[in-house]
Amino acid sequence: MSVEQIIIGSLTSRAAERWSVAIGVKVRRSGETWFASRISDLSVTGFRLQSFVSLSVGSDLWVMLPGFEGRRAHVLWTQAHEAGCAFEAPLHPAILDHVVRLHQEG
Repeated sequence: MSVEQIIIGSLTSRAAERWSVAIGVKVRRSGETWFASRISDLSVTGFRLQSFVSLSVGSDLWVMLPGFEGRRAHVLWTQAHEAGCAFEAPLHPAILDHVVRLHQEG
């Protein structure tokens, strides 16, 4: 496979496999208090957040998955009451497996 094929492939595919989940999480923006939200898909690199709190592209937030410490993430996109976020540091695959097993949809 050529370098060109690798680059094109990575532009058209996700960085990591995503899992459809329904996870109640706590989220907070820097300097604010925690609020309840929901994650509807999750990967080692990021998640789709459903929330009624206004988030801005480029802003940082903290998300607390059930049973784990808060993790820093960056807002990549927003649309209505959803936001796509990337973890500052990827989740360990064992953490992803555990969380998905407990909260996987369908």
